[in-house]
Amino acid sequence: MPDSLLYVVALLANVTGLAWLALSMDVHWEQVRGPAPLTRGTVVLLRWLGAAVVVASLAVCLSVDHGSMASLVWFMVLAGSALTIALTLAWKPRLLAPLVAWVPATSSPLK
Repeated sequence: MPDSLLYVVALLANVTGLAWLALSMDVHWEQVRGPAPLTRGTVVLLRWLGAAVVVASLAVCLSVDHGSMASLVWFMVLAGSALTIALTLAWKPRLLAPLVAWVPATSSPLK
C-alpha cells in the first residue's frame, strides 16, 4: 500500500478516535444524539474505542516512516484531527452521528 494512502488511513483513524472520545462526554453526546441519555457502559466503550483507534493511527504512522518522522507526522495529524472535530462540533455536530449510529437509544441515564 502506498505511503500516502497509509497516512490517509492514519488521518481518518485519528478523526474517528477523537470523535469517539469527544462523544463520550455528555455535552457533545447531546449535540449529536439529542436528549438520548448516555449510559456509563457507552462512555467506557467510546473512550476505549477512541483511545485504541488513536494509538492504532500512531502504529500506522510508525509502519510508514522511521520513529522521529512518524511521531512528528502523527502529532500534526492529531492536531488537525482535533481541530476538525472541534469545528464540526461547533458548526455541524450532527455530521458525527454516523459514528455512533450503532449505539442504541437507552432509557437508563448516566447520572
